[in-house]
Amino acid sequence: MLVAGFDWDDGNRHKMAKHGLSADIVEGVLRGPLRVAPDQAHSGTERRYRAVGRTMQDGRAVFVVFTLRELDGAVRIRPISARYMHAKEIRRYEETHS
Repeated sequence: MLVAGFDWDDGNRHKMAKHGLSADIVEGVLRGPLRVAPDQAHSGTERRYRAVGRTMQDGRAVFVVFTLRELDGAVRIRPISARYMHAKEIRRYEETHS
């Protein structure tokens, strides 16, 4: 699927910032190697996805929830939430996905 870019507004930028992440960091994570899975439990009105990737700056693990939206005829990634993962989460993730 070809994605034309990202869909940001004050709401999702604020949510990322309160977890110490900027839009640039989240975009970098989503452009890099990712593990993506459907988020069935939270896909009520739109299909949501969960992704785990690493920052380009320092390699920290980041958990991102996003959806895909069509705007002006182009598909864009709309980050919903993102946060750095805790060491325990990283260990558990690596144990189950190695």
